[in-house]
Amino acid sequence: MKVSEVTVQDLVDNANENPEDAKVIKDFKIILPAVKSFIKSYTGLDDSQMDAKEDLTQVLFVISNEMYENGSLTVDGDKVNKLVMTILNMHSMNYL
Repeated sequence: MKVSEVTVQDLVDNANENPEDAKVIKDFKIILPAVKSFIKSYTGLDDSQMDAKEDLTQVLFVISNEMYENGSLTVDGDKVNKLVMTILNMHSMNYL
């Protein structure tokens, strides 16, 4: 599955949340574009480049779940998901 193919319903299903809950749907409607934007900003990839990296789809799911569960995208010291950061760093074109 490509990053561009991920839907709000995919995120809801992945999080094992009630697909009939309006608040859950609303939250994931906000989270989906935010995570895509985060991945783009972090890596420097455009939409088509992101679609070519299927492992970024898994990153999208993991970060989306973390945002939903935590209510925000914050990093607490050493509690960064190492697999997510490894994948993002593998595809990063932003060398600041």
